[in-house]
Amino acid sequence: MTTVERLKERSELGISVLLAALGVLVLIDAISLPHVPTERGIGPDVVPIVVGSGLILVAALLARDVLRGGKGEAEGGEDIDLSAPGDWRTVLLLAAAFLANVVLIGLVGFPISGTVLFWGAAYALGSRNFVRDPLVAAGLSLVTYFVFNDLLGVSLPGGPLMGVL
Repeated sequence: MTTVERLKERSELGISVLLAALGVLVLIDAISLPHVPTERGIGPDVVPIVVGSGLILVAALLARDVLRGGKGEAEGGEDIDLSAPGDWRTVLLLAAAFLANVVLIGLVGFPISGTVLFWGAAYALGSRNFVRDPLVAAGLSLVTYFVFNDLLGVSLPGGPLMGVL
C-alpha cells in the first residue's frame, strides 16, 4: 500500500483535526469573554463553552472511529444524479438575496431587508407565486424582527418602520 493510499484511508482525520482546532478556538474565545452578571445566572459564555466542548468531543469520537478502521459512506444520491453539474444559478440567486440583505439592512432596516432576503430565497429555490411569496416573506421577517427585538432583547435595525412598529 502506497503512502497516498494510506493517507486517503485516514483523510477523515483531517476533519477531526479541524473540528478540534475550531473547538479550541471557540473555548478560548468563550473563556476570554468578560463576566456579565445576569438575573438568570447564565452568562454569555455558557453557549460557546458548550459548543466548543461539543466540537472537541465530536473530533475525538471521529478520530477514534477512523483509527479503529471506520469509514464514512460515500454519498449514495438517493434521488439525485451525482454526475450532473451543480446548479450555479440557484447558488448565485441565493447569494444575491443574502448580499441584498447585507446592503439594505442599514438603509431600510431588518423588516424590509429581511423581506427581500426571504422572498429572494423563495424565488431562488423555485417558488413563483408572486402574490403569496412576498406576503409570507414579510410575515416571516416581521415575526423574526419581533422575536429578536422584543423577546430576546437583540435589537435589530427597524429602519423607516421604527415608529410604526
